[in-house]
Amino acid sequence: DDGRVRTGTVWTATTHAITAVIGSGVLALPWSVAQMGWVLGPIALVGCAYITYFTACLLSDCYRSPDPVHGKRNYTYMDAVRSCLGNNKYNPQTNFSWHHACLSSDNHDHAHAGPREVVVCGITQYTILCGAVVGYTITAATGIMSVVRSNCRHYKGHGADCSQEGTMYLVMFGVVEVVLSQLPSLEKVTFVSIVAAVMSFTYSFVALFLSAAKFASNHRADGTIFGSHIGGPGGVSAATRTWSFLQALGNIAFAYTYAMLLIEIQDTVKAPPSENVTMKRASLYGIGVTTAFYVSLGCVGYAAFGNAAPGNILTGFDEPFWLVDLANIAVVVHLVGAYQVYVQPVFACYEKKLRARYPDAAFFHRELALRLPGRRGALRFTMAKLVLRTAFVVATTVVSLMLPFFNAILGLLGAAAFFPLTVYFPVTMYITQAKVPRGSGKWVALQALNVGALVVSLLAAVGSVADIVQRLRHVTMFKTQL
Repeated sequence: DDGRVRTGTVWTATTHAITAVIGSGVLALPWSVAQMGWVLGPIALVGCAYITYFTACLLSDCYRSPDPVHGKRNYTYMDAVRSCLGNNKYNPQTNFSWHHACLSSDNHDHAHAGPREVVVCGITQYTILCGAVVGYTITAATGIMSVVRSNCRHYKGHGADCSQEGTMYLVMFGVVEVVLSQLPSLEKVTFVSIVAAVMSFTYSFVALFLSAAKFASNHRADGTIFGSHIGGPGGVSAATRTWSFLQALGNIAFAYTYAMLLIEIQDTVKAPPSENVTMKRASLYGIGVTTAFYVSLGCVGYAAFGNAAPGNILTGFDEPFWLVDLANIAVVVHLVGAYQVYVQPVFACYEKKLRARYPDAAFFHRELALRLPGRRGALRFTMAKLVLRTAFVVATTVVSLMLPFFNAILGLLGAAAFFPLTVYFPVTMYITQAKVPRGSGKWVALQALNVGALVVSLLAAVGSVADIVQRLRHVTMFKTQL
């Protein structure tokens, strides 16, 4: 109905869904379960999975609007929010689409193109995208340090001083991303994305295998009913226990982040059957597989390490060093690609906005050509792309150097994404499009889900911010250590 041929099936959509959900957040799951214990940990893992699946079903009905089967297509999350919640009629097939989420006060038409929800969605989405690349930079440096430490302990003995400082590795990662950021668009990083997906499965399965092997060698399951205890030998303070518990909620929520990419995945699916039917099945299969894997790694990792589970499960292993190295290298390679998948939409957003604002500026429009050996054709770019993209990567690298802790960043990102993007917008768009009667049982249940998700997000955000503040007292800026 829009002249574009789509070939996606339930299986390709399932593959995309699994790739979208499984990321570096999986490495923090054993630590998160350790903060909650054997009862609340698995409940949180399964509960967040069910909420993600339920809201994914609601969101899949908003791919077309106003009718979920015959309505006009919404090509992105922002299109869906604008179409379902906008005050004005909106046609996503016009020249302007989700890029208008970029806030601007200088263009009258853009400022009145949508309601407050569209603005909030834009701020939330781009904040999370930028925050995620900070977390990815930190995690990549941790992975490189883990490889160096593993080799050191293998050849010098486990009692050797193998402490590492990761500032150099953070900068190296930033340099690689500066180069890759010059790729023209998200479509041009497809191969990088495929390699990243393969790497994510590699390190995830290695982490599960190593945890299972350690659990088997212990001949018993470590851990307690309610997680880490307060006071006494090996205990923590009440404040630390509270903040860690809340932060763990954010980590688990971040591990299931999926809504931001659902509409884009659904836009690849062919019909018949209708796209929303196919996407609901894909969400069921994808989230089902991911949940089984998450619960396995979270619980097996907790059983292996107990309340001493590390924030990044791979840092808890030294042998076999080659397998640990393989997993950590896979983490780094995955994050190299994931970084680009997250930042390319940000680049596209502000570059389109700036080109429209300065139509005659050579800085934004004049293309330069660079011929590289072994490459067909010339690499084309503008000075704006070279300067601004480089500045963006440098800025995120500097922030990563200032905040060299992994779990707190993950928790804060999960808290920021869970309520607005995973729950609030899908629920609100569904209520509006399906015309759910105000005050009905379904309306009350959906609003209760909204309120519950808001409470969870606020608590997780408080825990993460408190942990960040606490860590800032004991960390040296621009000095990253494992």
